[in-house]
Order: sequence, then C-alpha cells, then structure tokens
Amino acid sequence: MPARRSRTLEWRRCLEQVQERGGAIEIAVLRDYDRPAEMTGSHLVWRVRLLKVSGDEIIVEPPTTLGEVIRVETGINLMAVLAVGQNRWMFTTRHLGTTEFRNGNGRTVTALRLRMPKSVERCQRRSHDRVETTSLILPQVDVWPLLDPKSVLPAERANELQFEDDRNGIAVGDRGIVSDDESLMPEVGPKFTATLLNIGGGGVGLRVKPEDAPSMARHKVFWIRFSMPPEMTTPICATTKLAHTAVNSSQQTYAGMAFDFSFNPAHQGIVVEQIRRFIEIQQRAQFDERKSA
Repeated sequence: MPARRSRTLEWRRCLEQVQERGGAIEIAVLRDYDRPAEMTGSHLVWRVRLLKVSGDEIIVEPPTTLGEVIRVETGINLMAVLAVGQNRWMFTTRHLGTTEFRNGNGRTVTALRLRMPKSVERCQRRSHDRVETTSLILPQVDVWPLLDPKSVLPAERANELQFEDDRNGIAVGDRGIVSDDESLMPEVGPKFTATLLNIGGGGVGLRVKPEDAPSMARHKVFWIRFSMPPEMTTPICATTKLAHTAVNSSQQTYAGMAFDFSFNPAHQGIVVEQIRRFIEIQQRAQFDERKSA
C-alpha cells in the first residue's frame, strides 16, 4: 500500500493516541455558506482537549477564552484538524450536542459530542492549513513590541468605545472613535505581521516568519491587533506576553502568547465579548444559509 494512503488510513489510531496522551485537536466553525471562504473572512481556530473516542463520536472539551466557555450550537458544522508530529489531517464534523463527561480527576465537565467522520484528508506538508477540498483562512495579526505597557490604556479605551458603537449599530467613525487610529497607538517598536494559528484558554498561538523571529527573541511583551471582517468591524487588540516558542522544519517560529490585562482588567471582558460575538455571527450565518438552500 502506498505510504501516503497508509498514513491516511491510520488517522483513527492517531486520534486514539492523542486521546490517550490527553492531547488536543483543533476546531473551527465551518464556513459552508454561499460565498467562497476568501470572500467571507477568516476562521478562528480553537485547541480543545480530546476526551474520548468512540465508534461514532469524538468527545472534546468546549472552546474557552480567558476562562469563559464559547457556546457552540447543536447542529453546527465544524472543521477539525488532527496533528501528530509532522502529519496533519483535516475533516468536517457536526456538533451533536453536549454531554456530561467525568475526567480522570473525577471532575464532571460539560463536553461537546462531535460526529465521527467517515473519511479525512491529509494536509500537504508545505501547506498545513489546506487540503484538496477546503482550507482554513487564518487571520493576519499586526504585532508590535510593547515598550511601555501602561501606554495601552488610550488604545484599549478607544477599542471598547468602538465595539460599543458596533453593537449598537453605529457606523465606525461616526463619533470620531476609531481604535486603529495611529495617534492612539501605545508606545511600541517596529511592527511585523504574524498568522493567528489558534486560540487557547488564555492566549493565542502565532506563526512568525523567519525574518521576524529576532523580535520575539529581543522582547517579551507585545501589542497585537487583528480584524475579523465582515463579521466584526472592530479589531481585537490586547497586550500579550510571550510564553514559549518552537521552530518548525521550515524555520517558522510558533509563538504561544498569553493575554495580559494587568494595566486594564476591564478590557479582558471586551476581548471575550468580541470573540463570542464573532462566533455567534458565524453560527447564525451557517443556520441562515441552510434555511435558504
């Protein structure tokens, strides 16, 4: 049997191995609405712990951001990624509803029941976000070394006011509040752009190009900003601290960044609400598209 086909057929065993090790898979709301993904914006990808693999279901912890559970509606179609070493498989699944799961510590947690796929597609080694039939459209993130953490307050306050206008249906700029106004920027160093690979419980995972990696070595605190149009007109911005890095075979750096709200604790709630609102809009669009089909 060809090696590629053998590795694809072994994905079920790899799934079980990830579960045995207490590992995680990645999930995102599937963009199965009418327009191509390139015209509808980006995916937010969560790393969620794999709890159990059965004959027809995959049980995972729900996605969380900063301690807050992000609700996934029953019936929502999801894209999932399983990674083992350099091998990655992508598949589509559906949220079948929640269940109460008792973990190894004796605690009962509310978990998501995902439909076991009938088949998966192996990602190409040089394009880990893409397979033959679909792809993850990952957000681009503006990253600046943060020279003075206290200087983020005006930018965060402008971001909060703009998001309030966004929720109330007020057009961006009507009140003169634009959170990406350069005059409101914190005290920062030179900007570079990274790719938002995933969101975890307390931060984000970024992919950094080789030429920008030295900045990660010289600094530990960063100001990040990324937009999620068309669902969100207000960018998400926050202070982050570098938690860990790893370099892959392509010399790209994976950087784990922890959110830090030390100088403005109230901004944490805004970031959580922005992310929750984005996922709610995505899910509503998916249900609306099904109704009109």
